[in-house]
Amino acid sequence: MRDRSAQVRPGHFDASSRPVRLRIGVVAPAWLPVPPPGYGGIERVVSVLVEGLVASGHDVTLFAAAGSQTSARLVTPLAVAPPLGELLAVTDDLVHTTTAFLRANEFDIIHDHTGMGPALGAMLHPRATVVHTLHGPWTEGSRRLIGLVHDRINLVAISRAQQASNPDLRYAGVVHNGIDLDEYPLNTVKEDFVVFLGRINAEKAPEIAVEVAHRAGLPLVMMVKRTEAAERRYWDEVVAPCLHGDEIVLDQPPPEVKADLLGRARAMLFPINWPEPFGLVMAESMACGTPVIARALGAAPEVISDGVTGFLCSSDDEMVEAVEAARELKPQECRAWAERRFSADAMVAGYEHIYRELLADLVAGEAAVGTKSGQHRGSGTRRHGPPVARAALNGAGTSGISSRPDADPRPLAS
Repeated sequence: MRDRSAQVRPGHFDASSRPVRLRIGVVAPAWLPVPPPGYGGIERVVSVLVEGLVASGHDVTLFAAAGSQTSARLVTPLAVAPPLGELLAVTDDLVHTTTAFLRANEFDIIHDHTGMGPALGAMLHPRATVVHTLHGPWTEGSRRLIGLVHDRINLVAISRAQQASNPDLRYAGVVHNGIDLDEYPLNTVKEDFVVFLGRINAEKAPEIAVEVAHRAGLPLVMMVKRTEAAERRYWDEVVAPCLHGDEIVLDQPPPEVKADLLGRARAMLFPINWPEPFGLVMAESMACGTPVIARALGAAPEVISDGVTGFLCSSDDEMVEAVEAARELKPQECRAWAERRFSADAMVAGYEHIYRELLADLVAGEAAVGTKSGQHRGSGTRRHGPPVARAALNGAGTSGISSRPDADPRPLAS
């Protein structure tokens, strides 16, 4: 099977290129509105993608939690979103996702961002074209599920590191997450404090951020999510004992407050203890002109330009040294890096390329079936593919699909 994962390169977007207008059903998780008021990286990415697809002229339907706001057609399968992290809400989650997949025949593409979607999408194969973005880390459970269905759906990894952690699957591509750059204005005037932004758990290691800030002699602003029982427990048992009392702790501040603090800080501390699949907050920080000091795990070496937009560290000592060295990094270069690689336009272009490659393959496959059976394309051969996409692609010709300037065939730069 073809693996076109090396054909999508973020950062190459030609605004003059006119994509085929597609009917796209985007399925967000059931738990949080799109966009989220505070925490919610997946929902924030979904919002940026949906708005970009609509702006590109596509007919988009978004299946999302109540309270969502979008310029797309909005469907809210549940009147009230289930509590985030509530294991007993599995039925609500299934109802939410199934509602979307039962309408698959209305769309050229179903683009899924949920936990239930891979199984439901596999059961629709080959009657629907399902794209599933892998937002989370590879766990034992996700390896088992995705390994079972990967050849019946179209997987998109959000980093090369994520793909490399499970390389034997079939991938449709790699597309870095994108952000709305207007929400993260460049700030070239830095103040003497550092920030930590993230969930409170062992993987994000907020206690290391506290230690690094103390040793560097700088104030620390912590923007945190600690709403779940395990997060509160980790805060009380691990983080709180490390605090000196002069730290500023904000629970899920509004986006404009987050962007303001990111922009003013000397650096953002990202002392992860796990193979981070992407790390959206790194892109947000660099867009504000603020370098990121991170452990060199997961996608961090892919997201940060070491010595230019931040520092990749292998120890706490190196992170402390990097806080001082961050003075020398240029905010403008951080911003330019984020603009080239993590813009909404780059992400939308990457997904458009994948959509059109998949639908071009569908049309080509149908043509081959028709030829083998001695029938012409216009005959009565049964076709499972979406009629709108088929007509559009037949009219445009598949050569125009794979030759877009933004569909750079070179691998992603690390």
